[in-house]
Amino acid sequence: MDSISSGNQAARRNSGDGMEDLEAINLAADWSDISQGLRKDLGQQIHSQWIKPIQVGSLCEETGTLELYLPTEFSANWVNDRFHDRLSLAWKIARSEVRQLRITVHPGRRKLPELSLADGRRPANDGDTSMIAVAAGTIGDRGFTSSVGLDPSLTFAAFVTGEANVLACNAAQRMAASQAPQFSPLYLKGATGQGKTHLLHAIGHAYLLAHPRARIFYCSAERFMVEFVQALKSNQTIEFKARLRSFDLLLVDDIQFIIGKASAQEELLYTIDALLAEGKRLVFAADRAPQALDGVEPRLLSRLSMGLVADIQAADIELRRSILQSKLVRFAPLEVPEDVIDFLARTITRNVRELVGGLNKLIAYAQLTGQQVALQLAEEQLTDILSANRRRITIDEIQRTVCQFYRIDRAEMGSKRRARAVVRPRQVAMYLAKVLTPRSYPEIGRKFGGRDHSTVIHAVRLIEDLRQRDADMDGDVRSLLRQLES
Repeated sequence: MDSISSGNQAARRNSGDGMEDLEAINLAADWSDISQGLRKDLGQQIHSQWIKPIQVGSLCEETGTLELYLPTEFSANWVNDRFHDRLSLAWKIARSEVRQLRITVHPGRRKLPELSLADGRRPANDGDTSMIAVAAGTIGDRGFTSSVGLDPSLTFAAFVTGEANVLACNAAQRMAASQAPQFSPLYLKGATGQGKTHLLHAIGHAYLLAHPRARIFYCSAERFMVEFVQALKSNQTIEFKARLRSFDLLLVDDIQFIIGKASAQEELLYTIDALLAEGKRLVFAADRAPQALDGVEPRLLSRLSMGLVADIQAADIELRRSILQSKLVRFAPLEVPEDVIDFLARTITRNVRELVGGLNKLIAYAQLTGQQVALQLAEEQLTDILSANRRRITIDEIQRTVCQFYRIDRAEMGSKRRARAVVRPRQVAMYLAKVLTPRSYPEIGRKFGGRDHSTVIHAVRLIEDLRQRDADMDGDVRSLLRQLES
């Protein structure tokens, strides 16, 4: 009996091993398909640098968590920050049992590879050399290059300008030019997702083109503090300071997160003074003005605001539409209907990052499921983004705005008059009510003097058709949309 029992146990183990091998093969096959799709979406360069090194780990049946491994902590953080949502969506489509992703460092590769400084010396710290990795990735005769620290897709050529961001963009280009800037430091101020980080990376790329031997350091304020604390703990502050002050261009993102860190603030203050004294360039970005940074030492506040503070306003609907159009180039020959672009530009208004993320999610879903990009698909798949962005516009507000625009009495919205000067504004209001509110056709009809739902349907279709044929009507509707969404 014992021999039979042990034989059965061995058979089960072998069967389990076989199942695990099969699962690994299936996961690898799915990842091959997903990876190829991402290569088409992201381009060969980004795919080779960030996606190709990913290794698929195990899938936990109980939690539905899939492990993805990268060789370094920096690359794992980078992929997690920028591609987690896209990877998660792709895996959920490929395998319904995948409920969440965990992107981390490969268990056998917790340390970054050793790097050499420009003079051939090894970094003093034998552990995490992430400050050097963030700044460089490869270090040689040219000094610190941008192969890791700067996203190759975030350039001035890819930055779409409008009234909301033209000042900041022009100031950033001046900062990156070959001639000395008129101001330093440059402080970019704007809400989350409005393009500050894009401009920081663009400055780095353009500066490196103008100064091929330049040493550039890009980091977040949080990373700056982590590196500084590590240097303190390992008694390597001298090396930290020397390394930091050797850069020609210092780019620090999210400076608001340095609030309250007295020692880090002091070190940043001394670094600013040292770099400015040598005529080097500094660019900071934050979600608020320098004067609004609570808990920051007055001397540091004065340094941050002594140059130019360039504000990035929220993108208006025209800029949002232009940004979406610019992003469609890399998805060619895939076609995205104009009504989908208009819908996204009107409804995703909080920030540009969410806007582009919504477009990417929609196109990725369409490509991975073989569906056509259409307005209905956008409404179905972007409900979480749309609900977060949707401002509650009421039909009463729409009627009031339309009446003011066309200079008619508010009572005409529910009247029985058939004069053209009254009917057309009423139809425009019905159209806007359907576009901007979740109300049904019967509900809208009741708000317009108890009209039948078929009357509302006719009005909506008529205005849609007129917008295509009549430039004046399209201009009126666009103007009303801007007023109602502002």
